[in-house]
Amino acid sequence: MQKRVADVAGKLGIGDILGKFPCQVSGGQKQRAACARAIVAGQSLLLADEPTGALDSGASKNLLEIMSEMNRSMGATILMVTHDAYSASYSGRVLFLKDGRIFNELYKGERTRAVFYHEILDVLAAMGGDVSDVL
Repeated sequence: MQKRVADVAGKLGIGDILGKFPCQVSGGQKQRAACARAIVAGQSLLLADEPTGALDSGASKNLLEIMSEMNRSMGATILMVTHDAYSASYSGRVLFLKDGRIFNELYKGERTRAVFYHEILDVLAAMGGDVSDVL
């Protein structure tokens, strides 16, 4: 277990904080530690509410790639709630909510992440593209 913790912490860039208390680390480090706990435990369902909200762009990309790999290699189901089209583009399926109802749904299929990202932006534009719209 210790080796697995060290490996996951290293991939998420938090290996140096393993011996620290939550009050001693940043919000982004806490967020990555929470993700690390779920990854280490090998959960088959990961619930992620704005998982990249407190992370810089590099840490966000790293975490999203790790979550995508969990989905592919471990068969983990990841339910992510986000307002960020970039984060959503790492998903295989995106549901768009507007006024409490499903407005639209996209499946990535064989498209690249970049193409899928632009399709997500197109749906957001059709919805009004307001920052209060939920992906």
